[in-house]
Amino acid sequence: MNMSRRVFVESMLASGVATSLPSFAPPTTLRPPPPVSTALTINGRRHQLELDPRVTLLDLLREELDLTGTKKGCDHGQCGACTVLVNGRRINACLALAVAHDGDAVTTIEGLAEGEALHPVQAAFLEHDALQCGYCTPGQICSAVALLEEAAAGAVSAATPDVAQLAPVSLTDEEIRERMSGNLCRCGAYPNIVAAVRTASRRRSS
Repeated sequence: MNMSRRVFVESMLASGVATSLPSFAPPTTLRPPPPVSTALTINGRRHQLELDPRVTLLDLLREELDLTGTKKGCDHGQCGACTVLVNGRRINACLALAVAHDGDAVTTIEGLAEGEALHPVQAAFLEHDALQCGYCTPGQICSAVALLEEAAAGAVSAATPDVAQLAPVSLTDEEIRERMSGNLCRCGAYPNIVAAVRTASRRRSS
């Protein structure tokens, strides 16, 4: 006997044999995780905070502490606009959970100068006009500050000729470009950025 699909389905429904669609439970309201007590020293000032554990260090600085010098660029750790110093080491603040740095010392672009006296790297950036729109500049400067310390401590890079040396690394232009490669400048101010870092390095070692 030939039976159309429609007749077949109707007969199954009539006999109660048809498979019912799976039932779904109504959506439940997800509760946010409880706040976590976190202590951070930011630009020399201690902050005792109750933080959502999902908050990034970048969002804490910008949205809660109004330290907007640190910029949000890609928000994926690819452009370096959010670079800050944590215990003297440079990190991408957009990839760091604030609670993971409990007890740490954070320095942002706002904390580099001493009163009216600019940090030597800031002064070198101005001297060499190492910026155009300026959006990436805070991250560039923070990265350069850490770079000088890393090279002075003998940390090597992919551009270091002798990676076995146990001495401060000479910051050639190639070294500077390699070490600053994590900080992107969409305006293309790279030659002046390299010149600024070179000048700051020479003044530091003189």
